[in-house]
Amino acid sequence: MFSSSFGAQVTLLAVPLTAVVLLQASPTEMGLLTAMEILPYVLFSLPGGVWLDRVRKLPVYIVGEALIALALLSVPLAWWLGWLGMAWLYAIGFTIGTVHTIAGSASQIVLTQLVPRERLVEAHAKNALATSTAEVVGPGLAGVLIRLVGAPVALVANALLLGFSVLILRGIRIEEELRPVQTHFLQSMIQGLRFVVGTPLLRTMSLCCGIWQLCNSAATVVQILFATRVLGLDASSVGLSYVALGVGTIAGSSLGTRISLRLGPGPALILSFGICCVAWLTGAAAPANGLGVAMFVFMLVLFGFGATLLFVTFIPLRQAVTPAHFLGRMTTTVRWLILIPAVPGALLGGWIAEHAGLRFTLLFSGLCALLLCVFAWHQPILRQTRSLPWPAPAPSDPADLAARS
Repeated sequence: MFSSSFGAQVTLLAVPLTAVVLLQASPTEMGLLTAMEILPYVLFSLPGGVWLDRVRKLPVYIVGEALIALALLSVPLAWWLGWLGMAWLYAIGFTIGTVHTIAGSASQIVLTQLVPRERLVEAHAKNALATSTAEVVGPGLAGVLIRLVGAPVALVANALLLGFSVLILRGIRIEEELRPVQTHFLQSMIQGLRFVVGTPLLRTMSLCCGIWQLCNSAATVVQILFATRVLGLDASSVGLSYVALGVGTIAGSSLGTRISLRLGPGPALILSFGICCVAWLTGAAAPANGLGVAMFVFMLVLFGFGATLLFVTFIPLRQAVTPAHFLGRMTTTVRWLILIPAVPGALLGGWIAEHAGLRFTLLFSGLCALLLCVFAWHQPILRQTRSLPWPAPAPSDPADLAARS
């Protein structure tokens, strides 16, 4: 949705720029901010998945959008009252991460309720393409908005756009049939974990994407710090440079389905790791001059392409192999597994930047992603997956559970 995606671009820049420019955050503090945004996935994903399988998903998605709007509105209010500090931003990051943990999973499941299984890759690619205009226009306008009114006040725009998104989502009608609950909450959570760990494709993808998330979290910590403190870009220039991220997203969402059909979703997933590897290594090599700015922009283009290609293949693969009544537990369990490494990745990225320099964090991410590519290529279940699989048997009764133990 354009309004929600455009608002997300304001948040993408306004929150870290508030920390970097207004509060003069150190790399370690930026690492903590990123970690606080990720920590809710580790804490709440598993119980959240069990709960999602017992409730209707669309209302959860709608309430989540509204809660994020309220959280963002608190930032300019705290700034006006003189309360704004890193502790406040940590709390906002944790709140937004908590909502994304539950409502974000619900939004992915809502898409499976709107399109048939065989069109999942196409649907996710079109969904990514639908937000690409916002990702191209959003950062540039966000940079101008931040320059005019300041990063905290710019978050008001995001909150208003999220409110508009809520109004649109309320107009969607989905007939969702809930299965009767026959298992205890804890048992259901264990079933979800066993299903993911016991399904070879899900287990392998979770491991690989977990390593990618570690690399991505480390790089995310330093990107805006690198742009402002090494390359000397101001807020509006950072916004304009992030237009490149949207350009990469357009390319990834436009070509993602074609690449997946040509190579197969498994090899396409491995290719996405390689593209992100090249992106981070390009950023690490960027000098502190005009050429460095161009290389930073190119890094964002490549990363936008690689990350979009990753998710338009990874999400349909994991949804296709999962029975419908397990989608909630599978989605949150996989997100839990792949984001466990992201918290130490963010902290490690900040530590490396603090003690060795900002570009060394990007170098670390690039080299780790290179090792990931080699590892992923040597996994036959990924290399040989050339089409969407059929659902694996779910442990819905004691016999299935015994078979998977």
